[in-house]
Amino acid sequence: MNTPDSYTAALAAVASDVDGAIGDLLTGSTGDVETLWDAMRYAALAGGKRLRPFLVVTAADICGGDRSSALRVAAAVEMMHTYSLVHDDLPAMDDDDLRRGQPTLHRKFDEATAILAGDALLTLAFEVLADPVTHSSPGVRSELVLGLARAGGPDGMAGGQMLDLQAERRDIESDAEVLRLEAMKTGALFVWSCEAGAVVAESGDEARRRMRAFGAEFGLAFQITDDILDETGDAAEAGKAVGKDSARGKATLVSLNGLDAAREAAENHARAAVENLDFFGEKADLLRAAAGQLIDRCV
Repeated sequence: MNTPDSYTAALAAVASDVDGAIGDLLTGSTGDVETLWDAMRYAALAGGKRLRPFLVVTAADICGGDRSSALRVAAAVEMMHTYSLVHDDLPAMDDDDLRRGQPTLHRKFDEATAILAGDALLTLAFEVLADPVTHSSPGVRSELVLGLARAGGPDGMAGGQMLDLQAERRDIESDAEVLRLEAMKTGALFVWSCEAGAVVAESGDEARRRMRAFGAEFGLAFQITDDILDETGDAAEAGKAVGKDSARGKATLVSLNGLDAAREAAENHARAAVENLDFFGEKADLLRAAAGQLIDRCV
């Protein structure tokens, strides 16, 4: 059985490996577009837990996938995630000054450079997935590209962001509406991160279904705990501004039901996530520990 300490060590190890993979992928030319590459590196190599890459790599390990392939897929997923953060921080969106403990990209460079760096990271993610170096099977590469596109598109992360912006201008009064928003904005990329590991391993339908189900519940637990920490956390510890949701009138399970009910909901989703791991036996203990740590961070 993996302990919280072994999970923390595994998370750090994957983060280090993925940072190396991202660094290798962001060694673009200097010359006329040097500023763009510098901005991409600033955003993508600014730290962070690398939780989504961890899910990709760990799911691939559980399913018997190749680690080098999984790391490239994990790097692509993290580039997609980083692009979303860069654009989310822009003045037209959340207008944030701090990300991962450092000035946001548009503050460090300028708004136009931040937009282009986000665009470039998003596009490069698909280039990486489509490259034969990532996987020898054209079918696997095609499925990886399709899956990430769906996770980031209008029925996934981008659509969730739109709902999030609209939520500032209208009242959301039901848990179901909040959970739909969060499943799209945050959960879709978690779902794909888990399933992508099974895709890399060319696993069967049941393994993929279980990984998708784990990712969906894990993503909701993550977002609810993130909302709790936005209400109760510390900016220095979080590496970003806190208290934003309540200040902007955003509806969350915290605002609708209070902290205790939100914690209970997070625990329920984490428990539901873990139930899907029975299929994999002890091989999935690191994912079980990951779900447990979500709850521990907001107790």
